[in-house]
Amino acid sequence: MVVLVDLLRTYYGDGTNGSVWLDGERVCYSIELPWRDNVRNISCIPEGVYPLSKRYSNRFGWHILVKDVPQRSGILFHPANDARRELRGCIAPVSELTGVGKGVASRVAFERLRLRVYALLDGGESVYLQVKKGGSDECD
Repeated sequence: MVVLVDLLRTYYGDGTNGSVWLDGERVCYSIELPWRDNVRNISCIPEGVYPLSKRYSNRFGWHILVKDVPQRSGILFHPANDARRELRGCIAPVSELTGVGKGVASRVAFERLRLRVYALLDGGESVYLQVKKGGSDECD
């Protein structure tokens, strides 16, 4: 069975905010770099559907890999609270948005998302990230 994790984005000049949904429930919010034509290290990834998998690195430990992104590699879900300072194209789950490309309690939000995605993968599900423009991100 295929399971979709929806990332609904709102784009701003200085960053991208979003909300991450699974089975009709918002799991967390997200922060990313602004859209800069998919240029490596300075842009969020394009809208689309991408397979997710487990990945381990010494830097981030266990995290979520976003696969098959056109002209990009190493795109991850990992903790960060400030997209401009801490991201180079990856996606950071946050518990609450505090500004454009900024949030708080990223490790808590990341772990909530990671546990849900890993449980699906461990159960034999194919899990995909669906990135699209969304509605309000509830950030002032």
